[in-house]
Amino acid sequence: MNTSHYLILLIVLSSNFLFAQIKKKSDVLFNNKDLTSINVLMTEEIYSGKKSLKVTDSGENTEVKFVKINHSDFKNGIIEVDISGKLTANSSELARGFVGIAFRINNDNSKFECIYLRPTNGRADDQIRRNHSVQYISYPDFPWFKLRKDFPEKYESYVDLMPGKWTKMKIEVKGDTAKLFIHGNTQPTLIVNDLKHGADNIGSIGLWIGPGTEAHFSNLMISKIDK
Repeated sequence: MNTSHYLILLIVLSSNFLFAQIKKKSDVLFNNKDLTSINVLMTEEIYSGKKSLKVTDSGENTEVKFVKINHSDFKNGIIEVDISGKLTANSSELARGFVGIAFRINNDNSKFECIYLRPTNGRADDQIRRNHSVQYISYPDFPWFKLRKDFPEKYESYVDLMPGKWTKMKIEVKGDTAKLFIHGNTQPTLIVNDLKHGADNIGSIGLWIGPGTEAHFSNLMISKIDK
């Protein structure tokens, strides 16, 4: 077999492998039958030049605040989205514009993993606040304050953020590991090597916000990988 034939065969085999692994890609932000609002309000809106889903806090005192992508059935794969978060007019002084992605949400919304941003921390004058720009949590047993107390610095990181500005966010999930990539960077901003609900958990994806937040989501792409 000459070199050119070998290269063609290698490309075909590689393509077949990729198609076998990636089961689904979907963009469902603007199809209401695919969405369920859980303790949030949602509307479609053009925001900073992009068609987006606006998600705002409904005022419920809970960390279960997201737009759930129905039947997303996500275990391993890649979640990509353009995301923006800022404070609402009546937010408390402790609010940070919390916005992110929940994943592997179970049917009754009582269990999920989540990685989110604190946009007002990204350029704060306080270095400690900057170090808390990105956060992993696992609901219900591992809220941010427990993780910060028991495992300081392990589940938080810094990244440059601005409130109300579009941010490219990508989460790669495989087994009990999740990696967060921001602004299209090739190196992860945060690595979680021990997702608290374990490697075999499966569930829906949610557009998550925290208290006192007005968020926008656009260009959602979900790639499920069968491994």
